[in-house]
Amino acid sequence: YSQRPIVNLESGTEHPLQGLADMLTIQEHKKTAKPKVVLTWAPHPRTLPHSVPNSFASFCLEAGYDLTITHPKGLELAPEFTEGATIEYDQEKAIENADFVYAKNWAGYNDYGVPVDNQDHWMVTQEKLDKGNKAKFMHCLPVRRNVIVEDAVLDGPSNLTLEQAENRIYAAQVVLKNILENL
Repeated sequence: YSQRPIVNLESGTEHPLQGLADMLTIQEHKKTAKPKVVLTWAPHPRTLPHSVPNSFASFCLEAGYDLTITHPKGLELAPEFTEGATIEYDQEKAIENADFVYAKNWAGYNDYGVPVDNQDHWMVTQEKLDKGNKAKFMHCLPVRRNVIVEDAVLDGPSNLTLEQAENRIYAAQVVLKNILENL
């Protein structure tokens, strides 16, 4: 209705600029055409919206990546964003042979906003990441150290969070360039 371009910087359902930055980051670091990508639920003091995991899942599937989503039972995402992904309730099994592990908290789709207690064992650790295929760690930032991911991962060579943050700049530039070229 605005008759002017509108850029979704983030809604409660989607975060396309973050999704573009995430895909750019995977593209820069992938070793195979179809990497195994794991989106894992992670503990957080409060429940967060689905925008980042929804966009990440749909972008990964659109890119043709092998996407596994892992979370405690009851924390499913909306099916329109996850159709075609493998759903695994065992985080360690999901991470096996992963090339990328993206950690993010979200509320359950069916019980949105209901907090989940006693899930500290879902924190991403170096031990879990080592079960992957030299897996790279991703998170959209800011991240809670030793809650979502342990220091060893964030301070180690597998951490891609700073590259992701930088790629947000380029994702926004591409969108704005396309808008200006098509006015």
